[in-house]
Amino acid sequence: MANARLVIQDYADVTVVTFQDSSILEMRVIDQIGQDLYELTDKQNKQKLILDFTNVKFLASHTLGVLLNLNKKSKAINGQMVMCSLRKELMKLFTITSLDKVFKFFPTDKEALKHFNVHVS
Repeated sequence: MANARLVIQDYADVTVVTFQDSSILEMRVIDQIGQDLYELTDKQNKQKLILDFTNVKFLASHTLGVLLNLNKKSKAINGQMVMCSLRKELMKLFTITSLDKVFKFFPTDKEALKHFNVHVS
């Protein structure tokens, strides 16, 4: 599944979601991304999720609510969601809101995949 905003790839039983937008600021965009992400847990029962923020430079605080909700949905199906490749500026947003204690972060997608015991070259 791929759309203009997200690229979704499966590696073994792990789903990597790469955000395509450099700015995730508009409510309409955030809501659409939320719907697409929720479908992964609600309809496709994806239990191991990696959210890759390589392309993202700006993030609205409303997006944090979407991520918290996705994390909750993931846990409800005995899954786990982790994030990778966040720029320092974005990481500050998670730190300021204390969400750095809620989510797991990895420097790269390879490190995040390794967390799920998937090794790619």
